[in-house]
Amino acid sequence: MIAIMSEWLSNVFDALASHTRSIGAGAHLFHRDDPVASMHLVSNGRIDLVRHSEGGRAIVLQRAGRGDIIAEASLFSERSHCDAIATTPVSVLCIPRQTFRDRLLGDPEFAERRTAHLGQEIQSMRFRNEVLSLQTVAARLDAWLAWHDRLPDRGEWKQLAGQIGVSPEALYREMAKRRH
Repeated sequence: MIAIMSEWLSNVFDALASHTRSIGAGAHLFHRDDPVASMHLVSNGRIDLVRHSEGGRAIVLQRAGRGDIIAEASLFSERSHCDAIATTPVSVLCIPRQTFRDRLLGDPEFAERRTAHLGQEIQSMRFRNEVLSLQTVAARLDAWLAWHDRLPDRGEWKQLAGQIGVSPEALYREMAKRRH
C-alpha cells in the first residue's frame, strides 16, 4: 500500500511541480518562520524536520525519505514551524502551496487518497509515541522491531537511536548484549 501511495503521489508531484530543488547534506530546505510557499516531496535522499528546545537540543519531528512529503501540516500554515535540514544530499519536487490546496479541494480522489495516507501517518506517530513511553532501551528496541521486522543496516543505527529516543551509545550497548 505504501509503495502504491508513493508512486501515485510521485505522479501527482511530477505533474504539478513547478521546479526541483537539490541541496547538500547539512543544508536547510527552509527555516522556522519562513513563509510557506511550496509543498515538497523527497525524490532522493533524507531530510529531517527539526525544532530546537530552549536549551538548544534538536527535536526531530519528521525523518523524510524518498516518496515522503515534508511538513504536510504546513499546507494550512502561513509560516514554517520548524527547520528542514538535509541529512544526506537531497532532491525535492516543489508544488506551489496554492496549487496543492486547489488540487486537494477540487479532486475528490486526490483528497481521499491523501486522507488515507494521513491515516497511515497517524498510526506511525501513535506507534512512535508508544515506543517513546517505554522505559528501557531494550523495551524500545523490541517495540521498534515488532513494527519493522528487522534492524536497519549498521550505518543507520544512529538514526534508529534517534527514532527510539536513546543515545547511539545506549543502543550500541543493547545491540552488543543481544549478540552474546
